[in-house]
Amino acid sequence: MNDLDLISSYDYELPKELISSKPTLPKENARLLVYDRKKDLISHYKFGDLVEILPPCDIIFNDTKVVKARVYGVKDTGGKVELLLNTPLEDSKFNVYIKGHVKIGTILNFNKNLKAKVIEINSDGTRIVSFSFKNSPLSTDEIFNFFNNIGHIPLPPYIKRDDNNDDEIWYQSIFAKHLGAVAAPTASLHFSDEMANELKKTHELHYLTLHVGAGTFKAIKCENIHEHNMHSEYFNIPSKTAEILKTNKPILGVGTTVTRVVEEFARNGKQNGYCKLFLNHSNRPIRLNYLLTNFHLPKSTLIMLVSSFLGLEKTMEIYEIAIKERYKFYSYGDGMLIL
Repeated sequence: MNDLDLISSYDYELPKELISSKPTLPKENARLLVYDRKKDLISHYKFGDLVEILPPCDIIFNDTKVVKARVYGVKDTGGKVELLLNTPLEDSKFNVYIKGHVKIGTILNFNKNLKAKVIEINSDGTRIVSFSFKNSPLSTDEIFNFFNNIGHIPLPPYIKRDDNNDDEIWYQSIFAKHLGAVAAPTASLHFSDEMANELKKTHELHYLTLHVGAGTFKAIKCENIHEHNMHSEYFNIPSKTAEILKTNKPILGVGTTVTRVVEEFARNGKQNGYCKLFLNHSNRPIRLNYLLTNFHLPKSTLIMLVSSFLGLEKTMEIYEIAIKERYKFYSYGDGMLIL
């Protein structure tokens, strides 16, 4: 096992004040670190400069829409609980995270007479529950509708504040269309309607869907990164986007979620299903040319994805520079463009 396989190699120290708890507004003023691989050159811009910086390429966005996936309730035996949706299963069932002690058979009660029964307790910290309303099972869409009525925006765990009305706008991209994510594709959050319209003048914009799960924030616990059990997320690629991916056209992926789906398609040609692709130093991109992304958690699969483009040494060097230059990190933070 070499250093590239060790989880400790992907660690770094981040000053707490660089974790952004709200986005830069207007969006065009967010900072953008640009790394040109051919020139081995790092430059510093603002997001409003993106149209002028980008080479000719087609741009792909994730059009998933975030559900208000966090709800608060009480157990039938008493005691408060907090539930966070993760991924939908069949027959009214969901894989979820629950704060509060529960056991199999526990009934959880939420607003609007929504109930959940604990069916399974998994070793990875998730729980399987079945949802019902007035003793009737609910479809996935019905469950999402309930949550959007009674739930809260599922801010990431490193944002140490309660969600508010602003987050309903901030934590949703302008491309959001298909309901199903419990975390935002954060690179897309930097785009305003004005920026998108400017891009359309010089670049073709395309879309795919990956419903981001809470597993995106899950740190790798095993020392050998290749022993990590990658989380699974549903994706769908429209035919128009799939046709672009089959060409040799240069492509910019906006975010790690787009990257994983594009690379999944490049490997097996499937336009929908569940993506468990883990990009790292031994599983590098084969289709995507350029990447626009935020700065990611240490020891995460996302920083390993970045290193699959750049190599570990260059990735950690860039992160060190970003910290020195006081870039804002994580979901509401600044961005990075890899050319």
